[in-house]
Amino acid sequence: MPRVKGGHATHQRRKRVLRDASGYWGSRSKLFRNAKQHVTKAGQYAYRDRRAKKRQFRALWIIRVSAACEARDMSYSQFMGGLKQANVALNRKMLSEVAIADEAAFDKLVELARGAVRQPA
Repeated sequence: MPRVKGGHATHQRRKRVLRDASGYWGSRSKLFRNAKQHVTKAGQYAYRDRRAKKRQFRALWIIRVSAACEARDMSYSQFMGGLKQANVALNRKMLSEVAIADEAAFDKLVELARGAVRQPA
């Protein structure tokens, strides 16, 4: 059988992998076999952490809203339950932003939630 060299396609593939590995330390950025392994692993971390980032941000928003509620003598769970009963559809990200940027509006939301918790549905 004739010998087949990879030619253009192989060169391009190796070039792409080494370009993706630029900035890695030592042989990880210089040698194709090492670079290929580390680029693959980096892709796995990136895929995993794109999902983890969403969880981490939601936890951060909950902590911020909880701290703002505690400063107003209300628990986070009572606050969220009261907003749900009052039919206020604000997500945790926006509640966090309101708690940081506009304290007067957050005070009104807390009062609205308090009123909804006191009145049976």
